[in-house]
Amino acid sequence: MDTAPSAEPLTTTAPAPGSSRRRVATAAALASAVEWYDYFVFGIAAALVLGDLYFPAGSPTAGVLASFATFAVGFLARPLGGIVAGHLGDKRGRKPMLVLALTLMGLATTGIGLLPTYDTIGVAAPILLVALRVVQGIAVGAQWGGAMLLATEYAPEGKRGVYGSFVQLGVPIGVVTANTVFLLAGAFTTDAAFAAWGWRVPFLVGLFVLALAWYIHTRVEETPEFREAEKKLAEQEKAEQSSPLRTILRGHLGTVLLAGGSFAVNTATFYIIITGVLDYTTRELGMKKSAVLMVSLCVSLTQLVLIPAAAALSDRIGRIRIYALGAVGIGLWAVPLFLLIDTGSLLWLAVGTFVASCFLSIMYGPQAALFAELFTAEMRYTGASLGYQIAAVLGGGLAPFIMVLLLEATGTSMAVSGYIIGLAVIALLSIKVLADRARSR
Repeated sequence: MDTAPSAEPLTTTAPAPGSSRRRVATAAALASAVEWYDYFVFGIAAALVLGDLYFPAGSPTAGVLASFATFAVGFLARPLGGIVAGHLGDKRGRKPMLVLALTLMGLATTGIGLLPTYDTIGVAAPILLVALRVVQGIAVGAQWGGAMLLATEYAPEGKRGVYGSFVQLGVPIGVVTANTVFLLAGAFTTDAAFAAWGWRVPFLVGLFVLALAWYIHTRVEETPEFREAEKKLAEQEKAEQSSPLRTILRGHLGTVLLAGGSFAVNTATFYIIITGVLDYTTRELGMKKSAVLMVSLCVSLTQLVLIPAAAALSDRIGRIRIYALGAVGIGLWAVPLFLLIDTGSLLWLAVGTFVASCFLSIMYGPQAALFAELFTAEMRYTGASLGYQIAAVLGGGLAPFIMVLLLEATGTSMAVSGYIIGLAVIALLSIKVLADRARSR
C-alpha cells in the first residue's frame, strides 16, 4: 500500500546535507516542544488555580467552567492562526511564520505569568486573561504547520513519518515539562504561596521561547520543497491571481474537513486526560494534585517512544492503517478508561491513562506526514494547518468544558465515554473516505 493517502504526495527534491536535516529536525522538535509547553501550562493552571483567582464569583464548579471556557477560547483562535500563517507560509515561507508564532507565544505566556488577579484589578483581570489566551491560540495555530513542514519537507525519501514525528514529540515533551515545573513549584511552596505566586513560575519560563525563535531565524534555512513551490506559485498567481487559501476553499475544503473529522477524537481524548481528568480526580474523587500530575508526567514519557515507533511503522505499511488502528483503540477503550479512573486508585488511573495514551500515540505518530501528504507544496501549510486546527476546536478546546457539563448533567463519567466514542465513529468514517479517495486515485 502506498504510504501517501492522496494522489499528490510530497515531491522529491535534491537531498539536503545530513547536518542540515538534523539541525532542522532538532529545531522543529524544540519549537514544537516549547510552544506546547507554553500552551499546556494554561490547561494545568485552569484546572488548579485560575478559577479562584480570575473568576471568583459563584460555586467552585462555576469557577472551573469559567476557567475551562477561557482555555477553550485559545482553541477557537487556533484556526485564525492556521489560516493567516498558512496563507503567508505557503506564499512567503515556512520559517518566518514559525518564528512569528514562537515570538507571539513567548510574549503571551509571559504576560499571563505577570497578570494581576481579580482581587487586584477587578473585571479587567479575566478580560486580559482571555485576550492573552487568544494570542496563545493564534500562536499555536500558526506554529504546528510551520514546524511540521520544516521537518517533513527536509525528510529523506521513505522517512517522512519519522521526521514528522519529531514535531509530534513536542506534545508529550510539553506535557512532561509543564507537569514537572508545576510539581516543582508546588513542592517548594506552601499551598498559600502556590496560589499567591508559585503558579506564575511555569508561565515565566515562556521567555525562553524568544531565544529559540531567534535561533531559528538566524540558523535554519527555508525548506527545499517550498523554494520549488514558490516558483510555481508565482507563475500561477500571475496567470490566475490565485492564492493558497482561495485554492483550498474552492477545491479542497472537503479534504480539510475530513482531516479535521479524523483527528478530533485524538485531540479531545488527549485534553480530557491531561486537563479534564486532573480537575475530576482532584475535585470530585479527592485525589492528591501532586500524585495525579506525577501520573500524567509518567504516562507522557511513554509517548516519547510510542510516537516515533508508530510513525516509523507508517513509513513501512502506510499511514492510514496505523492511523485507523489508533482511532479504533480510542473508541474501544473509552468505557474501560473511566471505569478505572472512577476507582479513585492511582494505580488504575495510571493503567487507564497509559493504555489510552498508547492509542493516542499510534494515531499521533503518523499524523504529521499524513496531513502533509494530503496537499501539494503550494497549499500544504494552509491545508494541513486548517485540518489540524478544525479538529482542535471541535475536539480539544471544548473537551474539558464538555466533560464538566456532562458530569454535572448526568452524574456519571460514562457520559464522557459516550462523547469519546461518538468522536471515534466520526474519525473512522472520515478515515474511510480518505482511504477510498486514495484508492480511486
